[in-house]
Amino acid sequence: MNKEIVAKKAAVVDEVLEKFNSAVACVVVDYRGVTVEEVTALRKELRDAGVELRVIKNTYLKRAADKAGYEGLDDTFAGPTAVAFSKEDVVAPARILAKFAKDIDALKIKGGMIEGKVASLEEITALSKLPNREGLLSMLLSVLQAPVRNVAYAVKAVADSKDDDAA
Repeated sequence: MNKEIVAKKAAVVDEVLEKFNSAVACVVVDYRGVTVEEVTALRKELRDAGVELRVIKNTYLKRAADKAGYEGLDDTFAGPTAVAFSKEDVVAPARILAKFAKDIDALKIKGGMIEGKVASLEEITALSKLPNREGLLSMLLSVLQAPVRNVAYAVKAVADSKDDDAA
């Protein structure tokens, strides 16, 4: 009987380890005092962004983080803990959780992991202020188009001045 319990616990740790290894970002939050309606709304928004929010026992989180090589996360695994895992978008969990943390005083971001490196609360907060992937690509495209646009304006200005001189 005892071996079965140990095997089940090891399976949970392995599952959490897989989530850590496959995630590009994860954000750890304290959800003590958050209502069921608020958690439901939070989960829906996270799910729509491709982020999974899981409530996992701190001992399982500590063991999985140690196996994954994330030293420094142990301090964040205290009290009621939920972890948002994102496999694709690095910014989404931080942005969504920070937005909810502003509206819900009970929700507190503790820290997390960004692209394989342990991130502090300050780093998660800074990441949350970045636009999403589409916004960043739009900004990049705008920067790339600027030189071409400036050349076009210069050519048009020269052509307009030639027309004025001819008239």
